[in-house]
Amino acid sequence: MADNRAIGVFDSGLGGLTVAREIMKLLPNENIVYFGDTGRVPYGTKGRETIRKYALQDERFLLSCNVKMIVAACGTVSSVASDTAEQLPVPFVEVVSHSVNAAIAATKSGKIGVLATNATISSGAHKKQILKLMPDAQVVEAAGTLLVPIVEEGWIGEDDAVAIETLKRYLAPMIENNIDTLILGCTHFPVLSSIIRNILGDSVALINMGEATAKAIEKMLENTDCLNDGAKTAQYKFYASDKTKSFEKTVKVLLGNYNKDFEIEQVDIEKV
Repeated sequence: MADNRAIGVFDSGLGGLTVAREIMKLLPNENIVYFGDTGRVPYGTKGRETIRKYALQDERFLLSCNVKMIVAACGTVSSVASDTAEQLPVPFVEVVSHSVNAAIAATKSGKIGVLATNATISSGAHKKQILKLMPDAQVVEAAGTLLVPIVEEGWIGEDDAVAIETLKRYLAPMIENNIDTLILGCTHFPVLSSIIRNILGDSVALINMGEATAKAIEKMLENTDCLNDGAKTAQYKFYASDKTKSFEKTVKVLLGNYNKDFEIEQVDIEKV
């Protein structure tokens, strides 16, 4: 039986729109409700209990929108607070395990890099899962703390000196260790793919968490017979906890070709 309720997606900010975009691309019939906690971004520099508190509030809001599934598009939440999903009445999808599976499938040398936020790297979530599935793997990690604000500022052009020099520093250990696969462990990072590829070269496979997660969502909905029947045009609703000056520009950057004319409603997440 089809389930036409929306898929709920949340992130610490707007980066999760890259995951929403991949869902739109792969599952064009699915309705989506997106919440970006732009008033409290980034989560990656916060403590574990604060991240858990925020995740619970975000999940509660999406449940109030009658979603059929909740996707934690935030790499930080997926790494350190996925246990918040234990009480949820709907399926929960995180982004770490699916990106790990994709990386293991892609690597030929077993040398895998992880570029993520400080909280994600500190949790060791990617490394633990990789080594569990591939004990002989060599995992090289880097906390790209400055990359989220760089993306939010829109400094993402292939010739942007700030983005290039910052990424060169973060990717130096990846080059030194000759990785052949890199997990982009934060939803903001896929928009920097062109710069990253120019630095690392075409021989390094870049793992987009959004793509890997969208494929997992498709399989999950197919297996439970919960795909939208497509009787109506898919509806997308967007919510955020704050609107900044660069808000609209960032949305256009992250949604790419899927950016349409839509309203983004502001939500006081603390009162949900």
